[in-house]
Amino acid sequence: SSRTRTPSASATEHAAPVVSMAKMGIVLNPEEAYRKLIASIEPLAGSEMAETREALGRFAAEDIVAPVDLPPFDASAMDGYAVAARDLGAVVAPFEMRVVGASVAGGPSDIPVGGREALRILTGAVMPEGADAIVLQEDTERHGDTIVVTERPRPGQHVRTRGHDIARGARVVAAGTRLDAYRLSWLTACGIGRVAVRPRVRVAVLATGDELVEVGETLGPGQIYESNRFALAQLMSDLPVEVLDLGRLPDDREATRAALARAAADADVVVTSGGVSVGDADHVRDAVLEVGRLDFWKIALKPGKPLAVGRIGRADFFGLPGNPVSTIVTFLLFVVPAIVRRGGGVPEPPMRLRARLAHDVRHTLGRREYQRGIVTDRDGELVVAATGDQSSNRLATFDGANCLIEVPGDRGSLARDEVVSIVLLERGTGRLF
Repeated sequence: SSRTRTPSASATEHAAPVVSMAKMGIVLNPEEAYRKLIASIEPLAGSEMAETREALGRFAAEDIVAPVDLPPFDASAMDGYAVAARDLGAVVAPFEMRVVGASVAGGPSDIPVGGREALRILTGAVMPEGADAIVLQEDTERHGDTIVVTERPRPGQHVRTRGHDIARGARVVAAGTRLDAYRLSWLTACGIGRVAVRPRVRVAVLATGDELVEVGETLGPGQIYESNRFALAQLMSDLPVEVLDLGRLPDDREATRAALARAAADADVVVTSGGVSVGDADHVRDAVLEVGRLDFWKIALKPGKPLAVGRIGRADFFGLPGNPVSTIVTFLLFVVPAIVRRGGGVPEPPMRLRARLAHDVRHTLGRREYQRGIVTDRDGELVVAATGDQSSNRLATFDGANCLIEVPGDRGSLARDEVVSIVLLERGTGRLF
């Protein structure tokens, strides 16, 4: 296997026109920011082999084709009797048939059938020679070695033909596909025990701020416990990544610059929280410009307007806002798709559903807003309600939330019963549906 973290020339070419946007402080709409972001990221090169049972969440490094037909033989889809329906002529049910043997899963019969012959067969068993249909057990009455068939069968009825699931040589999984439990089950059913996967993405995570204290330490005046690094690590728990927790940074420009340079030397992606605004103690943006580049750093988004995106050496850089809700929302919307792209996967936009508002929503024209909400099904219609005060410091807004309510930037406040777009949250993971 091999692994390369050196960006290709195309990555720089994609991003070059965007650099001036960061310098000019241009505010991008979320769609434009997303497009520029994905276009600027180059997937990691190389691959490694993984046991199928250990490949959950990894991205396929190449197309995977079926080495066998699945099923590898014509099989019964139901319990009943295998018969040659094409040999029945003009017979009308009910009619009698002679039972000539039996076929069970793992124990096929070598007795052929034809005419008025039937062979007892169980689900998954090999179809005997000559048989082309299954008579359901409940459509028969058995009397010793004879059955009375009460429903005439049709050729092909209740038969799983060879290769019905997938044919030998057909593609099971495309390169770049995320290997979830369903796909891995399919690969295993095809007898595939090892797969080529993309390398794990190394993601360095740092938090900035003199006010931050680790859990277990004593809070001093004006200090708070740092939770953003923990949240980001948890949200990446089901992604194919290696998380490098690089701790906290003081509000010091030189220390920030040095830490970012070290992080970029060891990681494929560097993520910071805090310090990307324009306050006197916000040093991340200037530090990045000293050791790398910024492609953009303002998005017409709430929460999360100050989102810095760029590159330091070989690493993609994301400077997230410091408020915990802003950190989480921008991470879900932008960083997760970027990690997927970096890891060789194909980012997919979240699926949007339509839901009716349970109450008025206050909103100021200008930025798209994502409010945390709870959506329920009321008599076949989706109804959504926000989870209280939506201030960006309130992690409480995620308590019970199962979606993000999308409030358009070109709209003001919304009224109760208006229909809005929502994006479902998968609880406890970094995925949007």
